[in-house]
Amino acid sequence: MRIVVFGATGMVGKGVLRECLLAGDVTEVLVVGRSATGQQHPKLREVTHADFTDFTGVDLTGYDACFFCLGVSSVGMSEEAYRRITFDYTLAAARAVSPGSTFVYVSGAGTGTTRRAKWAQVKGATEDALLAMDLRAYMFRPGFIQPMHGAVSKVRLFRVIYTVLRPVSAALVRFAPGIATTTQQIGRAMLRVAREGGTKHVLESRDIAAL
Repeated sequence: MRIVVFGATGMVGKGVLRECLLAGDVTEVLVVGRSATGQQHPKLREVTHADFTDFTGVDLTGYDACFFCLGVSSVGMSEEAYRRITFDYTLAAARAVSPGSTFVYVSGAGTGTTRRAKWAQVKGATEDALLAMDLRAYMFRPGFIQPMHGAVSKVRLFRVIYTVLRPVSAALVRFAPGIATTTQQIGRAMLRVAREGGTKHVLESRDIAAL
């Protein structure tokens, strides 16, 4: 398989990229980002790109799957700025990939257009738009995510939370899969739906853990 990964410098994206590079049936991984990952691997190719609303000049066609892990916290952001990154960037990438290919979007637990929180509404609108496109689209809605193999959140508050919860993180993942998963599980689950598809197109934490 040939895979495109967005957000590979973030916590989830780093974990997903690692699993892609380890997978025996993945022959190429194209990372699209504003900055380089700093990694080197025979399968890895990187493209730095400035305008994530326009991928003219970046060929994303011919790939089997796109794993869209790019995202930001809504804390301290205007609704317009958050929507631009969450909705506009995602849809621009989805329009640039090959029709019929697999597109996996990392959303979040509690997402939905009828929810009270604005971030949940924006992500819900993003999910709905992706599901209406000519793609094999899958929405991943993890809750608590245990970072593994060196993956680290870019958000300072989240880093503090992960540090505080580190002693119980493994227990949460093992005994509460409905609310907790790992970066490794997310990456492997993405590869699973890229290979085999799935009956569910919106996957909650428990669904991710089961793949």
